[in-house]
Amino acid sequence: MFVRRHLLLSAAAVLALAAPAAWAAPDKADPPAKLVDINSASVQQLSTLPGIGKADAERIVAGRPYLTKADLVTAKVLPAGVYLSIKNRIIAKQDPKRPPKAAASKGQP
Repeated sequence: MFVRRHLLLSAAAVLALAAPAAWAAPDKADPPAKLVDINSASVQQLSTLPGIGKADAERIVAGRPYLTKADLVTAKVLPAGVYLSIKNRIIAKQDPKRPPKAAASKGQP
């Protein structure tokens, strides 16, 4: 019994000492990757995203503007798997001069 308890306490101590290194925050020397705006990026810029080829990038450009980045899936521009691989690398900024698609298609200014 004593040996088992001693082994468990030793193992817990080793894990407690090793855990802070494993849970440490990522190195702050590496700046986060710049987000690619799907409403303004060029075909070349969009093609740098993983899983996005020239044809995909051209479809993204042709479907603009997007209200949210999830519109890439709902509008069937990209498959869900590809979207999931890039969703943390993209953003859909809104141009205040450009009306959303829904308003534009209804003839509103």
